[in-house]
Amino acid sequence: MADRLLEALWREALWLVNDGVATVEEIDDCVRYGAGLRWSFMGTFLTYRIAGGEAGMRHFMAQFGPSLQWPWSKLTDVPELTDELLDKLVAQSDEQARGRTIRELERHRDDSLVAVMQGLRATHNGAGLVLDRYERQLFARAGSHHVEHDLDAPLRLYEATVPVDWVDYNGHMNDSRFFQVTSEAGDRLMRFIGVDEQYLTHSSYYTVESHVNFGAQAKAGDRLYATVQLLSHDAKRLHHFTSIHRADDDTLVATAEHMMLHVDTAAGRSSPAAPALLATLDELAAHHGSLPRPAHAGRFVGQPRG
Repeated sequence: MADRLLEALWREALWLVNDGVATVEEIDDCVRYGAGLRWSFMGTFLTYRIAGGEAGMRHFMAQFGPSLQWPWSKLTDVPELTDELLDKLVAQSDEQARGRTIRELERHRDDSLVAVMQGLRATHNGAGLVLDRYERQLFARAGSHHVEHDLDAPLRLYEATVPVDWVDYNGHMNDSRFFQVTSEAGDRLMRFIGVDEQYLTHSSYYTVESHVNFGAQAKAGDRLYATVQLLSHDAKRLHHFTSIHRADDDTLVATAEHMMLHVDTAAGRSSPAAPALLATLDELAAHHGSLPRPAHAGRFVGQPRG
């Protein structure tokens, strides 16, 4: 069956090239950036079921069934849309949907699209490459906007809603995603002190040590926020503490302590941070130095609680 469907697509693609409608790259892009993304998790019929809306597959076929006779494709040898075929399509589509509403299918589609694009981003392919470029633009844009923060409190730097692809087989947020949240908060701390795209062309901060403590669970749909408190710093080192909370009730979900080292990225070795960055850190330290030290700061693996 897969070969038969692939052959139909292949033959139609050959006609598009033959007739000068599209190049081979344009055809592949139509799959990579379009229908192919949905096919990977939803196939064809569930996609069309959503197009029919709450009225269902029969409504969709009533709207678009007549177009089977239109010359939209070189594949004009199509089955007659008889009542028997329509009933079969509707029954099988209902069974495939397993009672899910259109809104539930739409959420499944959207969550799956995000997961596929995130996976493609890691390999810099297709829609993942577009996502990567978009996020880099957001990073640069965020660094160009000044946001006022209360320096007499830990900096609230990151917010997120837990997506379904962050949840593991235990039904709660995977431990790697807590590291991701602390990393995102750390990136925003970098922007706060002045590490922007231009600065990154020659220097940066590298994480050399981290320790995460897990507390309450976080599940899909939970809204989280992360705060960062500066514990100490010098010309080369930056020691900070991240707290992750549930936004609805401020429950502390996890904490993370990081030691970062300033590096000359061209030379590949540690170096003093720029004076402007150190001045910002000095100002922040003057405020955060009077804050209570976080209870989990300085903990090590296996340390007794209490």
